[in-house]
Amino acid sequence: MKHPIFLATLLLTCLLAGCGTGLFTLPIQGTVTSVPETADPLATSSQAAPTPAASQMVKPTTSGRQTLVVWLPPQFDPDGKTIAGDLLKARLESFSSEQPGIRIVVRIKSTSGPGSILDALTAASAAAPGALPDLIALPREDLETAALKGLLTPLDGLTSAQSDPDWYGYARQLGLLQGSTFGLPFAGDALVLLYRPADVGAPPQDWATMADAAVPLAFPAGDPQALFTLALYQGAGGLIQDSQSRPALDADILARVFSLYASGSQAGVFPAWAIQADSDGQIWQAYQEHRTNLAATWISHFLLETPPDTLAAVLPNGGQEPFTLATGWVWALSSSIPEKNLLSVRLAEHLVDSDFLSKWTAAAGYLPPRPSSLAAWSDQSLQGLLNQVVQSAEARPSNDLMGSLGPVLRDSTLLVVRDQRSPEQTARTAAERLKGP
Repeated sequence: MKHPIFLATLLLTCLLAGCGTGLFTLPIQGTVTSVPETADPLATSSQAAPTPAASQMVKPTTSGRQTLVVWLPPQFDPDGKTIAGDLLKARLESFSSEQPGIRIVVRIKSTSGPGSILDALTAASAAAPGALPDLIALPREDLETAALKGLLTPLDGLTSAQSDPDWYGYARQLGLLQGSTFGLPFAGDALVLLYRPADVGAPPQDWATMADAAVPLAFPAGDPQALFTLALYQGAGGLIQDSQSRPALDADILARVFSLYASGSQAGVFPAWAIQADSDGQIWQAYQEHRTNLAATWISHFLLETPPDTLAAVLPNGGQEPFTLATGWVWALSSSIPEKNLLSVRLAEHLVDSDFLSKWTAAAGYLPPRPSSLAAWSDQSLQGLLNQVVQSAEARPSNDLMGSLGPVLRDSTLLVVRDQRSPEQTARTAAERLKGP
């Protein structure tokens, strides 16, 4: 019988080394180029001055060769035999060619379950810091968790890329946490309506037409985060924090959302099966199976597959301006070695280049984080819609806020659309529930 310590060590080694995951390695091209030590952005200064981009700063190294380890989820696999994968592979190769002596090793990690990116990052940080990746692709939710655990290195002082005006507002929010920049965004997503014009005609543009629509609208009423309800509420001007930054809901505005739900429920707008749905995946599958012709879901579904019978539209407007919630992916640093971080930031900057992101986001099925990237999309017909979406998008609230708001909004939504409870009373109860005892 093998010793437990041996088994634990073997398991950790397998987790960190990527057992069962893809491995993609770029060849060594030469040596690392060095610049004067004075370019070190980590040096402290009593004067606030613009920080040069990492592409202008390289620490001298004691070795002629450097290896950068990059962790990616399966959908971004450079060896995934997709157009987006080929584009990413070529981009990584171009960095390796331009930076003599750099070898890039890509390891593929799942986004959920045992051995996920976040699990592996946590395990490596605690037991084998030397196995940490240098650059890691993280969704916004995982970025927050990892940063608050101290698993990531802030980008402040390492790059000026986040100060570039060529970012959409939602994208800039994706990389920020508690006033510090922890990531450079490279892919976005947002809630929209998907519909089949042949069956629906025009999608609802406002709450009145949504409640009166003859075509059922599917959204996951049981979603633990209640993102559709939250998007409608915030779009109507509802605040999610009080003056002391505590989670809060405006009962009057929330009652307006629930009144919309009550009217729609009475008119049969919300299918019974959708009321039982608790995930976006269920809604998207139902749409693909033609069980609904109008669905509130993520635009990435549409952009990746572009079904010929489907169009997308912004969410119904309950306020003065369109509004939607967004999320996305960022590049983050997890190494604690300053020299490696500088090289990793250079790679991250290389991977958020506007021209590259224009081609890659179009192929991968994500919203561009940069206005110039969207302007360069070859599909001109999509630009008008996507401009509306990205201009109206705001990053989803923090994990802590969602942990408080989500369950309250989910439970209240079900009370109205499923149990036919009073919109006004349900909204007041939800607001009081957040205040606690």
